Amino acid sequence: MKTAKVRLFVDQPLGQGQSVVLEPKQAHYLFAVMRLGLGDPVAVFNGRDGEFRSEVTHAGKRGGELVCSIQTSPQSNPPDLWLMFAPIKKARTDFIVEKAVEMGAGRIVPVQTAFTNSERIRQDRLQAHAVEAAEQCGATFVPEVAELQKLDRLMSNWPAERRLMFCDETRAGEAAGLPDASGPWAILIGPEGGFSDAERARLGKMELAYPVALGPRILRADTAAVAALTVWQKALGDWG
Repeated sequence: MKTAKVRLFVDQPLGQGQSVVLEPKQAHYLFAVMRLGLGDPVAVFNGRDGEFRSEVTHAGKRGGELVCSIQTSPQSNPPDLWLMFAPIKKARTDFIVEKAVEMGAGRIVPVQTAFTNSERIRQDRLQAHAVEAAEQCGATFVPEVAELQKLDRLMSNWPAERRLMFCDETRAGEAAGLPDASGPWAILIGPEGGFSDAERARLGKMELAYPVALGPRILRADTAAVAALTVWQKALGDWG
């Protein structure tokens, strides 16, 4: 039995014997780029039903079809963890989204702070980037990439049960302790210019906010996102 060399996210139900109709872009990728043909295996997942092995049953220039055979991985969802970050340059924002998927964030939330350099994002492009990251890293879940939201508005409507790991660059060098508390969490990474005094004061007054340092040095925003996810996953997440 051939090993599937391609993983593909499909927004369709999956199950043994289930057919999957390919979109034109998916067909082009499988048959023109990856050079797959009839009978070749493809690993497919939809974020809900786990991963299935499928085989190509129709290969066309503008479409195609797969048929699922067996489930190869059960559905595995990440912890209820949001990663909130201020958008930066395009390539580095892409990096943050990619690493958030790989490291097990359940939702990705771009936020606009007082010193955020970018005032807009392409949510659809970042969501597609999250899908590609899930395809590459073996995940069976694709986190939602939310629209850009203002931090002050988000804080005004903060869920009462969600704890917040607030990564405060002014605490560089201090110990980064987190309470041993399960349940919903969020991580907040600041922009390249850091948080404003007003934002830091407001975050400091939140009952469920925990300001932490990420080591002895001030990190770039994209590096801080990876470091913060590592700290949280090791202490409270699914890294065991």
